[in-house]
Amino acid sequence: MKAINFASFGEADVLTLGDAPEPTLRAHDLLVRVRAAGVNRADLTHRRGGYGRSNFGDSELMGLEIAGDVLVVGAEVEGYALGDRVMGIVGGGAYAEIARIDYRMAMRIPDNLDYIQAAAVPEVFVTAHEALGHLGRLQPDEAVLVHAAAGGVGSAVVQLAHATGSKIFATADGAKLDRVSRMGADVLIDYKAQDFAVVVADATEGRGVNLVIDFVGAPYLERNVLSLADGGRLVQVGIIGGIMPLKRLLFGHLQIIGTVMKSRPQHVKQAMVNRFKDRWLDRFGSAELVPVVDSVFPLEDAAEAHRRMESNLSVGKVILSV
Repeated sequence: MKAINFASFGEADVLTLGDAPEPTLRAHDLLVRVRAAGVNRADLTHRRGGYGRSNFGDSELMGLEIAGDVLVVGAEVEGYALGDRVMGIVGGGAYAEIARIDYRMAMRIPDNLDYIQAAAVPEVFVTAHEALGHLGRLQPDEAVLVHAAAGGVGSAVVQLAHATGSKIFATADGAKLDRVSRMGADVLIDYKAQDFAVVVADATEGRGVNLVIDFVGAPYLERNVLSLADGGRLVQVGIIGGIMPLKRLLFGHLQIIGTVMKSRPQHVKQAMVNRFKDRWLDRFGSAELVPVVDSVFPLEDAAEAHRRMESNLSVGKVILSV
């Protein structure tokens, strides 16, 4: 089969289209003819050598999410058959013509989504629901501050928060705020020109928001904590750092929660997928939840897809068409 390989770590031009062995079938696997694959920040880290030559559970090849058609069904698989349209999160191997996926990490593609749209769903929306709903426990009468709201996960968080009925404060580059507004954000903040903590304080008369979803880390930590209402929660999607205003943390009874999907045990990832699927999957394709696709590149142009993501100009997902 054709797949993206890289002989050495480095810049995007190390990615080349070549041959790779087809994945072997395990009892709990689906083999999937990949029609589209999502590009994620973790792929950039993989390409640069941040994970070494690790096998992430399914393949040493790059790529974490797929959409396609079931070709082969393992002996212990339940609920899937040949020809089913599926999407899901894989432990490597998405940048290829054929990938294997544990069926417990797969989801059926809703009828009104095509493969490109479907490939823009799994990683970002599962992560968004985990941060917003499961860990963040956002309620309809609460307010949430979403950072990097034009990114893949950020745009998913905004849509889920809007569907929950909550008030949304969103930060993004000023040029992207119109798109973020159309996703459902209520208060738009240009992070280059405005101090989000000041905007939140002014708009809430000093009360703050109930939840902050952050993808930035150290530069935002102190202002995130100061932006929280009493009893508020900060969910840090990734690595946390920076100066901690401990007095506000203690006397405000605040909670800081860290989460990352890639390093979690398989059964935990499966539970995350199921929580998202049960809560949101049947609401896709309506005007309420729409996968946000920035751009589409053919598989052989994976290097260009990486450059697009590295440019920080994208809004939503960058997708490879296989």
